[in-house]
Amino acid sequence: MNAQTINDDNDMPAEIDFSGARRGQFHKAGAQLNLPVYLDQKVQATLAALASAKGVDYSALINDLLKKDIELIEMAR
Repeated sequence: MNAQTINDDNDMPAEIDFSGARRGQFHKAGAQLNLPVYLDQKVQATLAALASAKGVDYSALINDLLKKDIELIEMAR
């Protein structure tokens, strides 16, 4: 390995200045991270149509379906 390929934390470009930064400024203890979930196009279209037909929120419908699946999985154990 030559010296040019070593990544050093001090190799920050001059135009980026963190001298006035405060560590942890935006940290919130216990914050919950909501991960994006990507559905197949056909699945998404079917669930969107079903939610619309039932007059319920899309996310609520998907959460209800997943909760029922989890219950089934737990019962099968």
